[in-house]
Amino acid sequence: MNWRLLLITLPAAQASLRIRVWRHFRAAGAVLLRDGVWLLPEFATNTGWVDLLEEVREAGGEAESLLCTAVDADQEARFIAAFDRRAEYEKWLDTLKSTALGVRAAARLRRELAAIEKIDFFPTEGQSVAREALQRFEQASSPNEPKANLAQIPRLDRAEYQGRTWATRARPWVDRLASAWLIHRHIDPAARFVWLAQPGDCPAEALGFDYDAATFSHVGERVSFETLLASFGLEADPALAHMARIIHFLDVGGQPTPEAAGLEAILAGMRASLKDDNDLLAAASQTFDYLYLQYGETRHE
Repeated sequence: MNWRLLLITLPAAQASLRIRVWRHFRAAGAVLLRDGVWLLPEFATNTGWVDLLEEVREAGGEAESLLCTAVDADQEARFIAAFDRRAEYEKWLDTLKSTALGVRAAARLRRELAAIEKIDFFPTEGQSVAREALQRFEQASSPNEPKANLAQIPRLDRAEYQGRTWATRARPWVDRLASAWLIHRHIDPAARFVWLAQPGDCPAEALGFDYDAATFSHVGERVSFETLLASFGLEADPALAHMARIIHFLDVGGQPTPEAAGLEAILAGMRASLKDDNDLLAAASQTFDYLYLQYGETRHE
């Protein structure tokens, strides 16, 4: 297989840039072979190192990217072994064992595991052990959290979904709050919401969302917000698509977004201070309204 060598030489005066280069390559999963020489498998996705190399050159340093192959099978094996992530998985498992059960804790652990998996270029059993541990933690933290199914998502006519009753689990968090906002603002303006203590309490006439066997829930890699977008043909709206990336990351992890931490903190404050779920949705909806307007304005600048 092919390997990429990243060769960096920086003037002594560029201490801050040196630290930034080190942090960037470590986050990208690169292995430091010796001072200024970093190794990545060629198939690793570009995580911004091309721009970073140019920045090094502009700062008076030297930066090169070279493709190479191992000289023999032993060296190839040593290169692969250098990317062993078992220590990272073990550290993550230690964190999981000392973490109290909770939906927010489970979401944080999922994001942290996703960050390790992103740079686990040669997965071993450590990855599957960590995934199984996370699954048990999530199930214990929220037994009613929906599990993804592989069903097709049919395109629905919004005209047939007006003035309906919509139901989801009580004490909504990010995906449920965002989905309820999406329903009220973009699908059914006259929607009425029911907050369920248990999914089995869903009224027969209500449309359930974000729980197992609900009308709208997780499908494949989509969270409920994304399933609703696809169901009602709303994916082409760039502002909603941008919001979907944030909701997806906060609910199940994946590609991080700059706004995610701020939105999570705001919603957590609302959830802690507002005990009535209708009040919580009203407050959260204002935040989602502003996000939607901002992303809509951004695309027209």
